[in-house]
Amino acid sequence: MKVADILRVKGGTLYTVSPDQPLSIAVDTMAERDIGSLVVIDHSDVVGMLTFREVILAIVKNGGTVGTTTVRSVMDDHPLSCTPETEIDEVRRMMLERHARYMPVMTQRTLMGVISFYDVAKAVVDSQDFENRMLKAYIRDWPEEGAAHQPARNIS
Repeated sequence: MKVADILRVKGGTLYTVSPDQPLSIAVDTMAERDIGSLVVIDHSDVVGMLTFREVILAIVKNGGTVGTTTVRSVMDDHPLSCTPETEIDEVRRMMLERHARYMPVMTQRTLMGVISFYDVAKAVVDSQDFENRMLKAYIRDWPEEGAAHQPARNIS
């Protein structure tokens, strides 16, 4: 399974923020949309990711408020990224190694979407569920032992 499979199911809605916007506006957007991340875009380029992790760290550092902090000062300016062709197992490994919960999906310099650790976990579980159903159906239809070797009865 590839990242493109997740994006196809998930849809193409993207939420972005400018690096010079106040953090308070970004936090409002995240709360209103019930999302855990925003892609930071500057002049059509992805320059970072803002996740709830960076927001919480900024609030703690600023004594419990966002104050006049800008997105640029708290964003992850070197986020992990992948392509639509990246295998899900590779994405899972990358996310686990870096403790990343969100990852932009890029085709060269074009943002194609964002996948979350939840999206990856759901795709894996759905795939395993499908495989389990297929195996159970196959086993249910398994011929009884010896049934194939019994001679046909002549009913006259």
